[in-house]
Amino acid sequence: MDNVSVVRVFTLAGINETLESRMAIFSLTLIYYCVILFLNVSLIVIIVMDETLHEPMYILLCSVCINAVYGTTGFFPKFLFDLLSLTQEISYECCLLQAFVMYSYACCELSILAVMAYDRYLAICRPLHYSSFMTRRRLSQLVSFSWLTPFCAFSISILLTSRLELCSSKIRRIFCVNWIIVQLACSDSNTLANSIISYATIVIYVCHGFFIVWTYLHLVKTCTRSKEDRVKFMQTCVPHLVSLVTFLVVIVFDLMYMRFGFRDLPQNLQNFIAVEFLLFPPVMNPLIYGFKLTKIRNKILSLV
Repeated sequence: MDNVSVVRVFTLAGINETLESRMAIFSLTLIYYCVILFLNVSLIVIIVMDETLHEPMYILLCSVCINAVYGTTGFFPKFLFDLLSLTQEISYECCLLQAFVMYSYACCELSILAVMAYDRYLAICRPLHYSSFMTRRRLSQLVSFSWLTPFCAFSISILLTSRLELCSSKIRRIFCVNWIIVQLACSDSNTLANSIISYATIVIYVCHGFFIVWTYLHLVKTCTRSKEDRVKFMQTCVPHLVSLVTFLVVIVFDLMYMRFGFRDLPQNLQNFIAVEFLLFPPVMNPLIYGFKLTKIRNKILSLV
């Protein structure tokens, strides 16, 4: 008979502030979440409504903004509710759902950035073949790949986690994470399948990283040959590169914290490290692309 968890409610033990501090954090968090929604939704609407922006680069940017709204909505509403609650609890099903959203958001981000790198590689290194390579059908396939790959991988991972028998209900974080739920499994539970899926996913996205490095090596090599290519690189690749570096830095910090602990750090600092990937990329991406890409900047100025 399959093991089924007897734990039906988890306690999120990451919030330990006083009531006064919680109200201040609630106000700042609510404002910040509204800024994230405003920036990303505005960029999505601009790209969707303007037919001149229905190009691969802008469609991929729209996908990044949609992913930002998806990921932050999986965290901020629950966190805001917890700040106003005396007890920070989450049901077993909602915890698994939140873990799925957090993981799939992070991996979707990296997948979309990899597709954007490929798009820039074709535009700069293979300009004569760009229109034949990056067709609407190819673009839809790449966007579908960037969303479906993490969704499928983490659906399997969450399904395996749901079959574990858990012996604890305390999560030392302010949101649910699949790896931490697996660590709550009873000592006699078989977590081998979870570990295999976890490391397989890591390998897949490390390959994404190598692919991005490979494309940028070719981009830099090509851009050194002509002034026109250097200008195109500065206009379209620099925003992507800044987004990529920002995302990788915050996600590496989160992975190191999740795997190695750092229990001696203050709880507030641990919480900040844990949510960095939900704080910086969702705000920086629309700002960087909005100011750097000429078409979007002109559209925003015309609306203003």
